[in-house]
Amino acid sequence: METLTLLELNGRVRSTLQHEMPDPCWVQAEISGLNPTGQGHCYMELVEKDPSGRTFLAKAKANVWRTVWLRLKPYFEAQTGESLKVGMKVLLLVSVTFHEVYGYSLTVQDIDPTYTIGDMARRRREILERLEREGVIGLNRELEIPLLPHRIAVISSATAAGYGDFRNQLSGNVYGYRFYVKLFPALMQGEEVERSVIAAMNAVAARRDDFDVLVIIRGGGAVSELSCFDSYDIAVNIANFPLPVITGIGHERDDTVADTVAHTKVKTPTAAAGFLIDRMFETASVLENMTRRLGDAVSGRMETERLRIERIAQKLPSLYAVVKVRHEQMIENLWNRAVSGVRNMLTAHLHRLELMEKGIGAADPVLILKRGYTLTRCNGHAVKSASDLRKGDRITSVFPDGTVESEII
Repeated sequence: METLTLLELNGRVRSTLQHEMPDPCWVQAEISGLNPTGQGHCYMELVEKDPSGRTFLAKAKANVWRTVWLRLKPYFEAQTGESLKVGMKVLLLVSVTFHEVYGYSLTVQDIDPTYTIGDMARRRREILERLEREGVIGLNRELEIPLLPHRIAVISSATAAGYGDFRNQLSGNVYGYRFYVKLFPALMQGEEVERSVIAAMNAVAARRDDFDVLVIIRGGGAVSELSCFDSYDIAVNIANFPLPVITGIGHERDDTVADTVAHTKVKTPTAAAGFLIDRMFETASVLENMTRRLGDAVSGRMETERLRIERIAQKLPSLYAVVKVRHEQMIENLWNRAVSGVRNMLTAHLHRLELMEKGIGAADPVLILKRGYTLTRCNGHAVKSASDLRKGDRITSVFPDGTVESEII
């Protein structure tokens, strides 16, 4: 039996690999580790799992040297709209190497983005099929958006330009509609998006009676940052949410899973604001049309009654001469009934108009302030209890005609 040193053994392994696998080959694998370096290289950990996804069948280290990484990374992102990340399945062109000291590894030479695109589409399709099987994919669309959706819960990054655009669009609407907007901040990019968005949704759900709709908005940005909205957990929370959900995630590509299960999907935060303004305008138009039709109906009925009374009045002289005594009471009754009918009809219609006017006016927060109430803010937040304030706090009191700043002493 031959005795070898470790160096000799490793040398034979290296020679065998070079002899058996002299040419590069395409390898399907899942990225389990990704470590770009300051020198421009990138080191990967590749794995293959069993169908359950719980057991590793194979592992290997892969090196992407600087010249390849600088070409491969932007090419992959341009083709897929995604960044390479842990958990992604890839098809890599690799050469097999073995070093006597560092052992077995793969050197990446190229990548096929179409394989990853297909896997992403497959995973997205599987999520949608799962939601369909669970019977929740269309649940949120079954909810009705209120006729006057002026109480808006928003999930977005507090510093996002898209959130600012959304608020400016609402506050500057040409019709002068008043909206109450409450932000529930969340991360909208990175690995913590799913946890952060779901936590914000839970906070909104706890106050569901305070709002008419939930709007999830994210401004423009790299398409590669939007894959977090293809999450099953975010989608199932949207599908089961107790308020209608409007998504304005700010992209032009195919809808995300979150868009698919939302009540209404628009392309941008500004479009989300426009949708709410249009909803208010449609309701106002219906109310105006009803008021106009009611006025026309009242005027028409009054004219009919006037003509009928005139016709009766024209016949009275001849009838009076013939049957004065017998019909005197009957004529009086007819007159009284006509006048009473018109008066009752006018009273009823005017009452309906007053109720409609009060209903519309009740939606205006300014009226509440004019009744003697004020809105108090501290550090940009509404003060709901005296226990929220401390000595030295500066507060702003909002009146219908302006604001006053005070200091707690």
